[in-house]
Amino acid sequence: MKSIIFIETTKSGSSREAIKTAERLGFYTVLFTERPNFIAKREEFPDVHYMKLCNLQDIGELRKEVKALLFKGIEVTTIISYVDPFSYTACLLADEFGVNHFSTEGMKNIQNKIHSRHIMKDSTLSPSYWTIHTKEEKVALEDEIVKKLPLIMKSPQSTGSKDVYKIETLNDYHKSYKSLSKRYENVPILLEEFVPEPQYLIEVVVYQGNVHIMAVIKQDIHFHRRFIIMGYQLILNPERCFLKGIKKSIEEIISKHGLETGSCHLELRQKGDEWKLIEINARISGAGMNNMIKAAYGINLVEQTLKMALGQKPELKPKFKKHVYMQYVTVEKEGTLLKVTGKKRARSSNGVAEVYVKPRKGSIITPPLSMGHRYAYVTAVGDTAEEAEANAKQAASEIQFWIEESPEESITTVIK
Repeated sequence: MKSIIFIETTKSGSSREAIKTAERLGFYTVLFTERPNFIAKREEFPDVHYMKLCNLQDIGELRKEVKALLFKGIEVTTIISYVDPFSYTACLLADEFGVNHFSTEGMKNIQNKIHSRHIMKDSTLSPSYWTIHTKEEKVALEDEIVKKLPLIMKSPQSTGSKDVYKIETLNDYHKSYKSLSKRYENVPILLEEFVPEPQYLIEVVVYQGNVHIMAVIKQDIHFHRRFIIMGYQLILNPERCFLKGIKKSIEEIISKHGLETGSCHLELRQKGDEWKLIEINARISGAGMNNMIKAAYGINLVEQTLKMALGQKPELKPKFKKHVYMQYVTVEKEGTLLKVTGKKRARSSNGVAEVYVKPRKGSIITPPLSMGHRYAYVTAVGDTAEEAEANAKQAASEIQFWIEESPEESITTVIK
C-alpha cells in the first residue's frame, strides 16, 4: 500500500487540499498532527486514512512512527508538510527514509527567518535589519532606532501577522519587545526597515534549478494594531506591466537560499526601482490560495508540488488565464457567533468561484489581531481585474456574522 505522510494540516486551505488530492490520486494518506481536537473530531477528516497524535518537535518520535508504518507493510512514497514550521522537518525525515526530492538545505535556509536575513544581507533586495538577542542589545540599539522609525518588530517564529508590530515610537519599541520576549523566551527578535510601498505575494515552484513564477498577487493590507491582508488581486501578466525586474530578483533570492527543487512563496515590496524581500516561506500560501490559482490558471498547485515530492515532473503551464480577486471577511466586535447568513447569496453572485466560511455556531470570534481572525473569503473571476474585484467584494458583502455580545445581538460584515 503506497502512502504519503503529511506532517500537520489545517482544517481547510492548501494543506488540507493536498491531503484530499493525495487521496484522489489513490494514496493511503497519513497525518501526523499535534492537535488533539483533530483526533477528537476524527470524523471530520474522511480524507485522512490514518491519523496519529505526535509531538512534532520531537523528530525521534516521528522517526519511530514512520518505522511503525513500514513494519505494518505500508510503503512510504514521500513525507511532506504544507504547514509552518514543518517543511524542513518533513525534508529531514524524507532524507532519512530515502524518499526526498526537495532541497533540504534550501528548505532549512528559508524556514529560519534570521538565517534568511543573514543570507541576503549583502543584497540590495534585503531591507535594513537588526537582530536582538538580549535586553542589553535592545538598550544599545535605542539611539540608532529613534533615527530609523518607523520599523517592524517580529519574532522569527511568528506566523499569520499575530506577532508582527509596527514600531512608530520608542515606547512602541519597549512594549513590543517586552511582549515578544515574554511570548518567545530565549528566541532572538527581528527588527526591520519598514517599507511602505504596496506588497506582492509571489508563488514560486523551483524544479531542477529552474524558477517558475506561478502567480503574482497584489495584497490589500489593512493596519489596525496588526497588518491584516483583506484582499488578493492576481496580476495576470506581471511581466508586461509595472513589475519591472521581479523575475531577476526572485531568481537571486532563490539562488542565495539554495533551493534547487521545491515550492515557496515570497512577499516583496517595491522601493523605488528596487525590490525588497519582506519574507520567504517554504510552502504554498495557505487558506484559499491554491483555489485562487486554480481559478486563474487551471493549475492545482498542491497537486503539482506533490508530484515533485514523488519525484515526478510537474505540469506548470497555464490551461487558461482569468482575472481573479479574493476578498476576506472579518468582524468588528467580539462575541459568540449565533449564525451566519448570506452564504447562498454569495455563492450565486456574479463570477464567484468559491465561498468559504470558517467558524461554526457557538464560536468566539473577534476583530482581527492575526490572519487567523479572518472568518470567510470569496474568490471571484471577471473579464477585467476591476470586475473580478467588484464581484468578490459584492459577494463578500452578502455574508453576515450575527454575534451575541454582552448581552445583546449584533451583526458585523466585511471590512473594506
